[in-house]
Amino acid sequence: MTDLANVGVIGMAVMGSNLARNLAHHGHRVAIYNRTTAKTNAVMAEHGTEGDFRPAVDLPQFVASLEQPRRIIIMVQAGAGTDATIDALVPLLDEGDIVVDGGNAFFEDTRRRELALREHGLHFVGAGISGGEVGALEGPSIMPGGSPASYEALGPILESIAAQVDGEPCCTYIGTDGAGHFVKMVHNGIEYADMQFIGEAYELLKGLGLSHAEMADTFSTWNTGDLDSYLIEITAEVLRKVDATTGKALVEVIVDAAGMKGTGTWTVQSALNLGTPVNTIAESVFARAVSSSPALRAAAQRALAGPDGSIAVADRDAFVEQIRQALWASKVVAYAQGLDEIRMAAEEYGWEINVGEVAKIWRGGCIIRAKLLERIRSEYAASQLVTLLEAPSVASGLADAQDAWREVVAVAVKAGVPVPGFAAALAHYDQARAPRLNAALTQGLRDYFGAHTYRRIDREGTFHVNWSTDGAEIQATDSH
Repeated sequence: MTDLANVGVIGMAVMGSNLARNLAHHGHRVAIYNRTTAKTNAVMAEHGTEGDFRPAVDLPQFVASLEQPRRIIIMVQAGAGTDATIDALVPLLDEGDIVVDGGNAFFEDTRRRELALREHGLHFVGAGISGGEVGALEGPSIMPGGSPASYEALGPILESIAAQVDGEPCCTYIGTDGAGHFVKMVHNGIEYADMQFIGEAYELLKGLGLSHAEMADTFSTWNTGDLDSYLIEITAEVLRKVDATTGKALVEVIVDAAGMKGTGTWTVQSALNLGTPVNTIAESVFARAVSSSPALRAAAQRALAGPDGSIAVADRDAFVEQIRQALWASKVVAYAQGLDEIRMAAEEYGWEINVGEVAKIWRGGCIIRAKLLERIRSEYAASQLVTLLEAPSVASGLADAQDAWREVVAVAVKAGVPVPGFAAALAHYDQARAPRLNAALTQGLRDYFGAHTYRRIDREGTFHVNWSTDGAEIQATDSH
């Protein structure tokens, strides 16, 4: 017990303690510390026999128990809590030590922290960790960003505790400064969209008159095909759960207001800053906002008329299959949009992100793990894609699904079942493939009221019409 620990974890809440246990289970000597010593003591009392732990009562003792370069993983509340922990740590560290933020931090905060610690000769790593408390214990997907040198020292440890798929760890070096947390942010944005699509499929199945048991069976069947994924799997479990108090399906007694912790919102805001479309993710964020607006919903229910959501079709089983196809196609679009955002961010911030590798490490351990990701990984490995939508197997799959997809959206609209996610994904599909968009008219209007200029399809240059005078077209300085 005299050897120094080779990794340390600060923060002994569920995620931090489970990550520390995972490290210990894989043969690492793990220093642990919590601001409240009682939590550290509780972890040792319950799990101290699971591996080689080095509990500390204060930060100096914690830092002293670690071999150099010190590898310290912070698992505390994002924001001020993270900054306070870093501020307390820095005076105790030596050049070359590595501080890892394993929380859901905003990537710009990570970039700020990385720059600040770099000035002290320290490495700061923003590591997205996906999989929840079970993943933290049994093997998460890990998305670390920081200096290449930090990954040389830290990477083998993280890879040892990550989920494994086909003998490969679901962990890889993402890129410099905030790249890891950016990728984790987008991962969560895709997760928002995926859950919204599943919710819309649920409402459509309910509109068809399926019982909760029948819906659970449907999702279980879907999980054996190309929709095979963690979220589809657990949807079946949630739908089967019966409330012990009322005897009703649990989902029927849960208040229909979905919470948010910020990553979906950040994904949309960042996409707007980058000028890349993520309307499926945006609609999922707005859908949660509507669900959590009781005054709006109460007023609308009193004032607005429309269909009651009941769906009557000639062949129920055929329509269920169409819902499955719409769900798969929409899911593909959300992944495409998220990966496009990652590619655009890499260009903007100078990150050398391998999008195929990102898809590879999402195949296991994380919330959005899905059979689809193996196809995505293979397609990006095969060629340099501008967008996933152009990948041969994906494009052909979308072509095969589009008639069903369109039918589902049309039936939903007629029945009054809100499907903002399905509709947004289909709109993106049609916008992306359209040879001309209505943006030409938009730009004409902008030129009319604001002299914002326009370009022509038939010759080079920038132009403006003297709308308020002689109506003549003149060359102008671009003010798009």
